[in-house]
Amino acid sequence: MMTTTLPARSKHCLCLLLFLVSISGFSQVDSAQHVNKRRLRGLVIGGAAAYGVTLAGLNHLWYTDTHRQSFRFFNDNAEWKQVDKLGHFYSAFYFSDGTSRALQACQVPARKADLWGALTGFAVLVPVEIFDGFSDAYGASTGDLVADAAGAAFYLGQSYLWNEVRIHPKFSFHRTDYAPQRPNTLGKGLPDEILKDYNGQTYWLSVDMDKFIHFPKWLNLAVGYGAQGMVYARDSQNLAAGYGAPYRQYYLSLDLDLTAFKTRSKVWNTLLFVAGMIKVPAPSVEFSARGTRFHAFYF
Repeated sequence: MMTTTLPARSKHCLCLLLFLVSISGFSQVDSAQHVNKRRLRGLVIGGAAAYGVTLAGLNHLWYTDTHRQSFRFFNDNAEWKQVDKLGHFYSAFYFSDGTSRALQACQVPARKADLWGALTGFAVLVPVEIFDGFSDAYGASTGDLVADAAGAAFYLGQSYLWNEVRIHPKFSFHRTDYAPQRPNTLGKGLPDEILKDYNGQTYWLSVDMDKFIHFPKWLNLAVGYGAQGMVYARDSQNLAAGYGAPYRQYYLSLDLDLTAFKTRSKVWNTLLFVAGMIKVPAPSVEFSARGTRFHAFYF
């Protein structure tokens, strides 16, 4: 069985982080009525350069210790209770959102910016799967590609339906006791564990309730998904190693809508956009095969 030393989502997160930094100077729309070709040219050149450097860095960091193989696919859909697939969905969504915002700051019409944003959100993640496909330690994943496409489509669908995003994917993390049991796979230290330990990751959909019903503008409702007990990627591996069967977790919680606190400051609004990708700690109710639990402060 093929094994991976680093979850693919980690690579996508690094791409996403560098991308957000590269477009941070293009995050606020000005009053011009026509496409700002000079700014658009700078965005394209700067974004392409940053992305090229990122891919070169990923190729050096993650694939130099692996051997090349003929391109092949690897079915990892049964691994990690699909938490890793939500990471792909999340990354593709924010690639799409960030690209559209940057294009609109260049005065590209909103509908066109949204379409190109979604196409970019999917396309920028495809080369990572190609790299994986030629590496004997990974293999390209159709499930990852489907999740990438779903994340971009989730952004585009909302933009076309409501002319805005009303349901925001978000991420939260808490440390678990599983990482010390397999630190090479699940992480050594907090930064490493955030990327690798799927047991501590929770993915959310945070809903702007005030866009649908009378509700405080700054307060959202959020539903989340995670899983526990995953020392190994597959249930059969956990059981064979003497661990219990992993199980899924579902959450209902409150969240903050940080866009309610926007100002005219470009820096402040950019910080709010980035911070809004993270679910704030809040009271939550957990539902799982082990029963219902209330968390006074869940992250």
